[in-house]
Amino acid sequence: MTTTPLHYHLMHPGGPSLPGDPNAAFYLDGVYHLHYIVAHPWRGQESFSFVHVSSPDMLHWTWHPTTLHPDFTGHGMFSGTGFMTHDGQPAIIYHGQGSGRNQIVVATDRQLTSWQAPYPVDVRNRDGSVADINHWDPDCFMIDGTYYAISGGENPPLFKSTDLRTWTLVGDFLAHDLPDVAYGEDISCPNFFPIGDKWMLLCISHHIGCRYYIGDWDAAREQFVPQTHSRLNWRRDEQSLFGMQQWRVDFFAPESVLTPDGRRVMWAWLATLGRDDGTMDKRTIQSLPRELWLAPDHTLRMAPLRELATLRCQHVIYHDIDMGAPQANLALNPAGVQRLVDYAHEAVEIRICLARTQVQRKLFGFVVCADAHGHGLPLIFRPETGTMRLGSAEAPMALAQLPADEDVEIRIFVDAYVVEVFVNNRQSIVAEYAAYAGHTALYGITVGAPTVVKTLEVWRIEM
Repeated sequence: MTTTPLHYHLMHPGGPSLPGDPNAAFYLDGVYHLHYIVAHPWRGQESFSFVHVSSPDMLHWTWHPTTLHPDFTGHGMFSGTGFMTHDGQPAIIYHGQGSGRNQIVVATDRQLTSWQAPYPVDVRNRDGSVADINHWDPDCFMIDGTYYAISGGENPPLFKSTDLRTWTLVGDFLAHDLPDVAYGEDISCPNFFPIGDKWMLLCISHHIGCRYYIGDWDAAREQFVPQTHSRLNWRRDEQSLFGMQQWRVDFFAPESVLTPDGRRVMWAWLATLGRDDGTMDKRTIQSLPRELWLAPDHTLRMAPLRELATLRCQHVIYHDIDMGAPQANLALNPAGVQRLVDYAHEAVEIRICLARTQVQRKLFGFVVCADAHGHGLPLIFRPETGTMRLGSAEAPMALAQLPADEDVEIRIFVDAYVVEVFVNNRQSIVAEYAAYAGHTALYGITVGAPTVVKTLEVWRIEM
């Protein structure tokens, strides 16, 4: 594992830091604000503060003095979300570590430099008695002028308020759960928002990682009715197969913001990237910001933040590249890979386009961050399993199910040792490759039949 600073990912400067959850994102007066958690000593114990960064474009970040810390709040700060009050004030709901309660803190300015004293979320039953609920990772959202909030757990409790002070328990947030959610998965780091003509619950389960539900808000029952569930994190081969007791959460703790032009943009903490010992990464690296939207069939689409294109320079493009002689076996054979290009820098975007007919029934792939012998980080597409593999992690991506007239577009973002891949705005996967230094070649491999790359583009990324 390397601690070298990255080029264009948001990474905590300085020494070790965790837990790193991104939190409380806002767009205010032309500026994006994001917070993330950092642990530190306080009164002889470990506590947690919200680090504050801001940016004009979600790419170039400025660190501000940390004002949301336990000397001010009286407790540590665990995950929550940002929202706007009825009168336009930025506010954060979060779990007060050590307080046993969820808390709300309201800003006194739109630069988020000063805050009112936090106060606990007091949830009551309809008869006025104290509600017996789990206080954990909360989210607050507004529907038709009413504040609603949830508190983390397997089926979070939902409560509502008109003034953020008096809260009434409504009941279970989920009308039901879905078959591909295992018993024991919690809903933590929740973020609930409208997307298209549906609602999306972006969240984690602690031992499986980032995931999401798409469904409807039932206004009469005051419940979320999930219709589909999918994941954004994928297990690596070297991580435990048994139970859900080991961290395997490269993509973790999501947070999102709505841009002024209506885009939903999210980040996730790359929590255990490069680790397989069940512990969290102390480097605090955030994923590339990605845009989320719904296709006409209500499936989620995702793409790298479009502002990333402003960082491109030194563009080169190649056409009709032969991937080399087909290999005879199903193992990635470094001696048989074909060198395609040396991109000669450790911060690049690579865009590969293949005609749909070129990938039919084809096992093919690429090696990123490769040395002179073709050894590097493999990216493999497997028709027999309908998956894509980056390094030792494998995610669903059945190219055979793409429309017949849709080319295959693979976008690879290399930032030193962090590699993120997006395919046809439908799937994404991330990996670390520690042996990246000086290895800047891209190789290709095709198994059983020849493959021709329609276009291969490379840009250097310059901050």
